[in-house]
Amino acid sequence: MKFLFERYVLDLDRRELTQESEAIAIGPQVFDLLAYLVKNRERVVSKDDLLEAVWSGRIVSESTLTSHINSVRKAVGDSGEDQRLIRTIPRKGFRFVGAVTEVDSTVGLGSPEVGPVTPDEMAAQVPSLPDKPSVAVLPFLNLSGDSQQQYFADGVVEDIITALSRIRWLFVIARNSSFTYGGRAVDVKQVGRELGVGYVLEGSVRKAANRVLITGQLINAATGVHLWAERFEGALDDIFELQDQVAASVVGAMAPQLERAEIERAKRKPTESLDAYDCFLRGVADLHRGSRESIGEALRLFYKAIELDPDFASAHAMAAWCYFWRKANGWTTDGPREIEEGARLARRAAELGRDDAVALTRSGHALGHLVGDLDGGIALLDRALALNPNHAPAWFLGGFLRVWHGEPDGAIEHFARAMRLSPLDPEMYRMQAGMAAAHLFARRFDVASSWAEKAYRNLPSFLMVVSIIAASHALAGRQERARRAMQHVRQLDPTLRISTLKDWLPIHRPNDLAIFADGLRKAGLPE
Repeated sequence: MKFLFERYVLDLDRRELTQESEAIAIGPQVFDLLAYLVKNRERVVSKDDLLEAVWSGRIVSESTLTSHINSVRKAVGDSGEDQRLIRTIPRKGFRFVGAVTEVDSTVGLGSPEVGPVTPDEMAAQVPSLPDKPSVAVLPFLNLSGDSQQQYFADGVVEDIITALSRIRWLFVIARNSSFTYGGRAVDVKQVGRELGVGYVLEGSVRKAANRVLITGQLINAATGVHLWAERFEGALDDIFELQDQVAASVVGAMAPQLERAEIERAKRKPTESLDAYDCFLRGVADLHRGSRESIGEALRLFYKAIELDPDFASAHAMAAWCYFWRKANGWTTDGPREIEEGARLARRAAELGRDDAVALTRSGHALGHLVGDLDGGIALLDRALALNPNHAPAWFLGGFLRVWHGEPDGAIEHFARAMRLSPLDPEMYRMQAGMAAAHLFARRFDVASSWAEKAYRNLPSFLMVVSIIAASHALAGRQERARRAMQHVRQLDPTLRISTLKDWLPIHRPNDLAIFADGLRKAGLPE
């Protein structure tokens, strides 16, 4: 069934809202709310009616309902002041008051029953944007002058599509649809409209002698703006291995760019129309900044996302991770309560997100750090990598748990893999910090201090990093530099003591705890 009103088409079967030739992206609950209002336009619907229809009778706050009503109004060009289409009836509820024409979707649009196709009905044939980031990977151009190399270019693209499809928060157009654009010049904006995606990845392959050069670029399909571009080069000795390497590199480098683009989109939305996913994205942006204030704001936004969608696994996991970060930096105001709440959120995330690499990654790491369950945390992170081998955070957070478990060399391999996958990652300073810790426990003090100082330049308030700088300089005999670093440690957390190290970081191996304590003691940390 389709409902036509003003310049809009609401298609219930395809769950699409379109305006003329443009698809309107709205969340699933906002769509359900609009559909219920339109279907019941002959009467006033109460708050209880909406809760039963849209939230299955679950109790939600007044602000949540108001936020969703505002989102519905915004989607159809209405407002609380105008109430042109959706009218608030004081103390009674809401009513859709626009003139509506119903069209049976099972009847042909050009049939005598409904007359000729209208522009609005034509618009309904255009796919709407999904309620999560969406991308189409177009066939790469073969610039080799060798038609035999087309199979290689196509193989790279197929691998990229397969790898992107493992990212749960991403909607990826299937190969058979995106490959229809092969062999011809395309308008990226048109591709975006025709396939209903927000982003397009295109590229080229050029072979020369025994080398191959592959370029890729990510484009905003709505604006045509280039968001990211990269080139990859390798030898053709093992063409299939190179194919896999290129696919992993493209996906690993592209995922953070997509996340950044989505964060910027969410930031442009008015706060009164935020849905759970927008709150989540804003929280991620604050989490990346890593400061005490930004982590507090991230935690608030993740709780808001959970309120709007109680089954949002990744929001639970990120909230748990905020509690880990507060503990790691000595920012807790009620340590036992915050650890308990962080562990609760992490366990709930792992329960809700059994097939969600993001949820498993953050919840596994939080559990390992908050309650010392390193084996259980590593198992969750390994599952995340099985689901998405190109998820850089799973590699570097898995590296951290291996550091604490007493496997520094294995941890270093994990950090190196994360850096290769995502060389411009906003969490690069955390990867550098992990490298520093791993080299410290491997007794490579000069290397440890070098990595720690790189991380410090990105986030001077990172307590663990400043502590590693102090310890590694002291153990290497650079006492003055160790003393200056210790002064900063004492400013960041005046309560830190040698005796509390085992409660601060989940260092499993006694020798590792002893070397860290020895370095901090020599740098001047009290017992």
